[in-house]
Amino acid sequence: MSIFKMRQKVLFQHCDPAGIVFYPRYFEMINAVVEEWFSAALGVPFEVLHGEMNAGVPTAHIDISFHAPSRHGDMLDFELEPVRVGSASVDITIQAYCHAERRLSMKSTLVYIDKSTVKPKPWPTEIRDGLTN
Repeated sequence: MSIFKMRQKVLFQHCDPAGIVFYPRYFEMINAVVEEWFSAALGVPFEVLHGEMNAGVPTAHIDISFHAPSRHGDMLDFELEPVRVGSASVDITIQAYCHAERRLSMKSTLVYIDKSTVKPKPWPTEIRDGLTN
């Protein structure tokens, strides 16, 4: 399984009055990484996944550690790696760095669901192939 990389700049909107990233904003950044991974690496943009496929990939579990603060203007390099693929789920890790300094590390489980029933369903072949290659 390959590592997906994405760079994001810390914007004013991400920061608290102290000028560092307010921790809930990291979850928005992480979601942007996951969304871009689906589009760029797996070939399934979220607008297709949530639209014509009538599916979703909600987070069932998340464990995150914040190692050092990020500040307005920092460029963060995010690395997403799928580490386990189940029949309807995937465990991923995400690390974020600014230069060589690790800022956060996260482990998460995403579950592929049918939006009509909100129940898990098996990954479509084209997505499964992308997850395992």
